[in-house]
Amino acid sequence: MLGNLIVGSQKRMKHILSWRITWLTLSVGLFLLLAGYQLGLPGLHYDEAKEAGVNAMELLTAAPVTAFRQASLQIGALSLPLMVQDYIGALNVYLVLPFLAATGIGVPNLRFLPIVLAVVALLCLERALSEWFALRHGDRSPRPPISLAALFTLTLLVASPSFVFWNRQGIFVTNATLAASYLAIWQGIRWLRTGRDCSLLVAAFAAGIALYAKLLAIWLVAPLGILLLIAALRLRRENGIPLLSLSNTIKAAIALFIPLMPLVIFNVQTGGTFQSIGGNLGQSYYGVDNLAIASNLPVRLGQLLESLRGGQFWYLGGIHANPVAPWIWGTLVFVALILPRARRLVAVPVLLLASAVALSLFTVSDLFITHYALIQPVAVALTGLSLVGLFETVKLSPRPAMAIPLVTVVLSTWLILDVAATVNYHRDLARSGGLADHADAGYHLAYHLQYNGMGAPIVLDWGMEAPVRFLSRGSVRPIEIFGYESPIAPDEGFAARLRPFLAESHNVYLLRAPGQAVFQGRREVFLAESARLGKTPIQIATFTQKDGTPLFEIWRTD
Repeated sequence: MLGNLIVGSQKRMKHILSWRITWLTLSVGLFLLLAGYQLGLPGLHYDEAKEAGVNAMELLTAAPVTAFRQASLQIGALSLPLMVQDYIGALNVYLVLPFLAATGIGVPNLRFLPIVLAVVALLCLERALSEWFALRHGDRSPRPPISLAALFTLTLLVASPSFVFWNRQGIFVTNATLAASYLAIWQGIRWLRTGRDCSLLVAAFAAGIALYAKLLAIWLVAPLGILLLIAALRLRRENGIPLLSLSNTIKAAIALFIPLMPLVIFNVQTGGTFQSIGGNLGQSYYGVDNLAIASNLPVRLGQLLESLRGGQFWYLGGIHANPVAPWIWGTLVFVALILPRARRLVAVPVLLLASAVALSLFTVSDLFITHYALIQPVAVALTGLSLVGLFETVKLSPRPAMAIPLVTVVLSTWLILDVAATVNYHRDLARSGGLADHADAGYHLAYHLQYNGMGAPIVLDWGMEAPVRFLSRGSVRPIEIFGYESPIAPDEGFAARLRPFLAESHNVYLLRAPGQAVFQGRREVFLAESARLGKTPIQIATFTQKDGTPLFEIWRTD
């Protein structure tokens, strides 16, 4: 009889594992379907090309590498870039190399990487939530089964317009930070649950990778480290479990530091990170007052809710959203914090999210909603955890039969509205080709320059140089002279940089159309200096969005 019970229990466990794996597989499959469709649209954004594509293309074609701030690691004749911005590492450059080497240099090829990274982030998030669920329920199994919290979260996340469209262009939002940060969270929780030092080392190493990918990862990494330390000390005090020792602390510090070595070398050579952060502590490059917490907080909270709605993708050609997502999220989290059984699941994740939002109030650039690509999955995970807490509470109530219908209504409503918004975005994208900095007009600009022998155009505004270089596979090498000192007005040396090019009549110039300028005042100086030198500016080509809006112009002078 005992044998029959054991066999029956094993069969039930296999059945549970089977349908949970199927659920997980279908969720990831839905994400791949929605994210992989028409992958060449919208057009190639400057950051995608600048922060991965161009350097990767140069390494693959053995062209001279244009390292950011000329900072590189020289290995024989090979020059390896260290960073792509003062606070963004060259991680995506190296990760994308095998994808471009295997499939060729192109936009969909470049975007294969961030989609793979998004899947890695999803799987790490699943493991993190399953480990957390096991930790809170005292499960000591070597590998906890897929939890309902994880399945609910992935169901709510994989069709989210924010998750889908940010990760389609994942280099644009540095989505390598997602995969690395959620790996760190997973392994950190696993360390608490099992006491295995190797999990602590993996967590520290992953945190270092996340920080190297983009320093913005500190929003999650710093609170995570503090929460893990508090939990470890609490376990030692309450249960006598000595998770931390001098030895594993030193090893963890080394594991954290190793991925940051390129950042250290970069700053030894240039000091760029310290200059960027130090120069923007009070007021950022785009004019954000980092001390104005009272005004920055409502902006960030609004962005957090908007990331759940998914209504920020106007540049795809329309605005669609899941209007109920913020309401469901807020209601579930509020209820979960009240119910004792649910509170034990959500209290710490709420603290992690709140800490990340608090850190996001300070920026060296601007309060861009794209920054929230990093923490939007944490907010969605709170929904999944809250839903499980509510499900467990209802199961123990006088009306347990209400648990499954409740969960079904919430999941199906959220999922259906997300799928509808994402599909509608795809429909608009096919019509528009993308708008503004994401327009497919950039493709036409690059190919026009390439096939008309305009190999070294002079660039007088932002957003054109890197995409043109990548799309032309390096055959066109634009020369940026507009100056990054200020987006509001040209620096004093701009006219002096421009004059030698105006003296030669064979040069062509790239400008943005009127009303589309990012770095203001450069067009006016170009026209004024041309007139002063007796030159006649002639516009020879215009490139428009599919709706006819002019975006880019090519000029020459006679």
